[in-house]
Amino acid sequence: MENVAELVDEGYEVALTHGNGPQVGNLMIKNQLARDVVPAVPLDWCVAQTQATIGYLIVSCLERALAARGIARAVVALTTRVLVARDDPAFQHPTKPIGRHLPEAEARAHVAVGETWAEAGPEGWRRLVPSPRPRAILDVDAAVRLLDEGAVVVCAGGGGIPMVRDGDRLAGVEAVLDKDLSASLLARTIAAECLVIATDVPAAAVRFGTPEQRWLGRVTPDELRELAAGGEFDAGSMGPKVTACAEFVQASGKRAVITSLESVVAGAAGEAGTVVEPVAA
Repeated sequence: MENVAELVDEGYEVALTHGNGPQVGNLMIKNQLARDVVPAVPLDWCVAQTQATIGYLIVSCLERALAARGIARAVVALTTRVLVARDDPAFQHPTKPIGRHLPEAEARAHVAVGETWAEAGPEGWRRLVPSPRPRAILDVDAAVRLLDEGAVVVCAGGGGIPMVRDGDRLAGVEAVLDKDLSASLLARTIAAECLVIATDVPAAAVRFGTPEQRWLGRVTPDELRELAAGGEFDAGSMGPKVTACAEFVQASGKRAVITSLESVVAGAAGEAGTVVEPVAA
């Protein structure tokens, strides 16, 4: 949060989101281990719980980092629901692995009660759940009001709690959302000037992990999409980040950046990382 505090100190209004994959996986393990003692909770509950716990940590750490800089600013974690389409093809083809690995025999017992599991390498089998595309940030009005009041807002954590419309009501569904795609949607919805995706590498790269690896500097959405179509970005890591940035820039005409957490201030200024812009600089 020191890096986020620096952003605030530089004068940026910040809406912050985060992942939750390991934490949701831990809750699924607890579900499995305690299913004979307490009722298991559904997946949308797991997303909501991890939004709250990670949000609480971010709020506490960011408040402390801001106070150390002499900045008095409200930091608010907002439980955020995200609309998905009930007829999204992802519901028919679960692909997102969650939870721990199990031996095949145990996994097949879960398959027998309607869950989807698949072999996931030498460690065993893992449960697969749907990951539909986020369609709308349902609590965006609250986020905008908080931003207008000067707060730093933590929202859409873990991609948001997936919801579908059932007539005039909303219902949670057994799914998880991609955090990068939800971040892109959030940024477009609040009319952000810049989308910064902070990760553990300095930028996106082509031929990643090979002797020919090359970090990408300034690119356009079309250039990114061409590289993605050529298989340059892994679907489980950099792929969604590249898609999120390309979609944000294409829709908004603003800048998106992929860079390391330590470089978010320079990234927001367009001076570090992979800088995605509408036209080549």
